[in-house]
Amino acid sequence: MSDPADYVRNAVEVPPTRVVVIGGGMAGLVAARDCARPGFEVTLLEASDRAGGSVASLEVGGITVDAGAESFATRGGHVSALIEELGLAGDIVQPNPAGAWVRYGTHTVPLPKAGLLGIPSSPLASDVVRAIGWGGAWRAYLDRIIPVLKIGQEHSLGVLVRKRMGAKVLDRLVAPIATGVYSAQPDDLDIDVVAPGLNSALTRLGSLSGAVGELRSTAKAGSAVGGILGGMWRLPAAVVADFEARGGVLRTGAAVTGLEPYAPPEPGETAEGPDAGEAPESARWTVRLADGEVVHADAVILAAPASVALALLGGASESLATLAALDWPPASSVELTTLVLTDDRLAAAPRGTGVLVADAEQSDVTAKAMTHSTAKWSWLAESVGAGTHVVRLSYGRAGRPSETSGLDDAGLRALALADAAALLDIPLQESDLAGFARTRWTNALPYAALGEGGRIRGVREAVDSVDGLEVTGSWLTGTGLASVIPDAREAATRTRGLRWRALTENL
Repeated sequence: MSDPADYVRNAVEVPPTRVVVIGGGMAGLVAARDCARPGFEVTLLEASDRAGGSVASLEVGGITVDAGAESFATRGGHVSALIEELGLAGDIVQPNPAGAWVRYGTHTVPLPKAGLLGIPSSPLASDVVRAIGWGGAWRAYLDRIIPVLKIGQEHSLGVLVRKRMGAKVLDRLVAPIATGVYSAQPDDLDIDVVAPGLNSALTRLGSLSGAVGELRSTAKAGSAVGGILGGMWRLPAAVVADFEARGGVLRTGAAVTGLEPYAPPEPGETAEGPDAGEAPESARWTVRLADGEVVHADAVILAAPASVALALLGGASESLATLAALDWPPASSVELTTLVLTDDRLAAAPRGTGVLVADAEQSDVTAKAMTHSTAKWSWLAESVGAGTHVVRLSYGRAGRPSETSGLDDAGLRALALADAAALLDIPLQESDLAGFARTRWTNALPYAALGEGGRIRGVREAVDSVDGLEVTGSWLTGTGLASVIPDAREAATRTRGLRWRALTENL
């Protein structure tokens, strides 16, 4: 066995491993930070003027709030672990446990507590009866006696719920959560992705409600979501600060237009691009920027949105060129409208922490969800003071044209105020509005949709065969920091492994 001192000497003699991370959303930030350590030179390229993606801040009515993600799922402990590493563990906060309500047509009731994705574990519980009526509850209860004919073979969440518990559970309880969380209709969602273990539990226990009860009983105690004092936007700011303190370089306004294997120049030729300088003796990748600059890298982590990543993968290798041609579903967009209101009647939190809106044709509300932010987060209520409230409405349903894209600010402000008044059951006036802002986000591809799992596996398997290339991001993992962060960290770990492999091979 080699002397350990040989590893140290070799590490000093081998030049730093150059890593380029393309895309400065949360996936790219986390991957770049994890790679930024001794022996690595890490450059993070972000096309926009800031890093962080949909985790961003917004100034409205003199208040700083989250423009995108305002909480994180606690499952797995991945987000909390990162927050702790960044020295923010003491700033983790929990939401108001009052919970949300659900609206169907003009009927608004508290969302039943003991459920999974809206599927009740106790169909005859009082809060379930209140939400779907006795007729719907008894239909749902038939799940207990209907035999399981297709053991472990149902793939569509919507089809399963409709068969086992009926249309009212599906339309009034499951659909509002599915469209709000996954930006897709229940019929289009893969059970094994959105509810791992549900099929097997159904087979074992003989009822869907029993399966939900078992999964809930094995879930970790405590709140399913958490936040950060002051807003989730503090997380990317902390990651950027730590990344740069480790020696990493963040470049914003740096759009990448090409990725290809490095081809060393012939003797006498010079490097490409106005700022490329002398070409290196060796590299794996050439990264081309929109302004003509060329950056050389030993490893590349693609953390860009799906459309950008697939286009770049096509140029990286002939074996990856067919990925963009797969039958990818279109990405959906969501518009968030933030209102600062001064009506004292909101202090009673008449709809808990917010309302999910069922996709009912007779609904008098255009928004698909509303969050009463100052009712959900005590730190925000304290910071804005008594008499001021922050409400956020979400617009845009999967598979449909945007209801708000054609509205100017005045039109959207009027629509949002009317929707908030209906959802809160308070006749709000224009004079109650102290602040208004709109933010549009383009969501990742619906990774939980039927068939999407196969396409994603195809991407991962194809990229795995190309040395020095990794791909990560919400279009592969699903939206939500609890999914994005662990996948980005795994990509960084594999990338760092390239250097240690090279060190041992050179001994």
